[in-house]
Amino acid sequence: MASILADFLVKRPEGYYCRYGDFFVDPLLPVKRALVSHAHGDHATPGHGQICCTAATAAFMRHRYNRQPGHTYTTFSYHQPFKIGNVAIRLIPAGHMLGSAQILMEYDGVRYLYTGDYKMQADSTCEPLEIVRADVLITESTFADPGISHPDPVAEIVKLNGKPHPILLGAYALGKAQRLTALINEHCPERAVLLHHSILPLHRLYASMGITQLRYEPYNRKAMKVDGVDPIYMVPPMTFNSYYRATNVLRVFASGWKHLQHRNDMELYISDHVDWQDILRYVEQVGPREIWTIHGEGRHLANHYKHTLTVKSLG
Repeated sequence: MASILADFLVKRPEGYYCRYGDFFVDPLLPVKRALVSHAHGDHATPGHGQICCTAATAAFMRHRYNRQPGHTYTTFSYHQPFKIGNVAIRLIPAGHMLGSAQILMEYDGVRYLYTGDYKMQADSTCEPLEIVRADVLITESTFADPGISHPDPVAEIVKLNGKPHPILLGAYALGKAQRLTALINEHCPERAVLLHHSILPLHRLYASMGITQLRYEPYNRKAMKVDGVDPIYMVPPMTFNSYYRATNVLRVFASGWKHLQHRNDMELYISDHVDWQDILRYVEQVGPREIWTIHGEGRHLANHYKHTLTVKSLG
């Protein structure tokens, strides 16, 4: 059995670095060569010499970072093999948002699987999570806590049906907003979805990539004031926070984080990350020899697997 390289991926100020291929994974500072798992701003940043990612991720990054030269993007389909240096790489659907990818890296007979952000819940607006075997699982640990369990998103979204009142719905503009629109369309069909102007072009980008089932309208004041209609006005976090004194609407924020539910008119726990039980199921199916944790706290996983698996934090 080939030996796992403890330094295959290490944290540097720029991001996670693989010296065996001379590339960074999800770097936050400009680097020569970046592998980007998905288009959220805490993973995808501009300024790199080369960006390797899925076509959808490139499209979202081009929209947000229009000064990044187009020739710096190299896009790959899911499962399409490519190499950087001596590291063989494939992108695997992560289920987090449209175009999100796990990064499977193989070097000297050992498979290292970097999850990026991922979820196991169903989502009609993105590719579903796929599971592959790996020797080392490099997993996000955002909600890696036995005390955290994400509820069924359908059970959460139908709570809006019991609120006959206009709703100001806070949501991250990319990924979450499109998923929420689909959930509302299907399970709250009487509620019109009105979009903030900053979310609207992202819905249109989704449509250009085949997610055409979403029903929504641009926000306008008149639609919010029609008696008996009770629309849902979806806004990004900064706008939501600036409307903390909004009247004649119910303030709701969709998130898996408990602290983001405070001072709102109702709780709406809808997360695009794995919870504790999801991670345990995922580990079982991936079958790693070691777990390396990123983006969160890995101590609960280290304690859970202390007698069976090596678990270390990459920070």
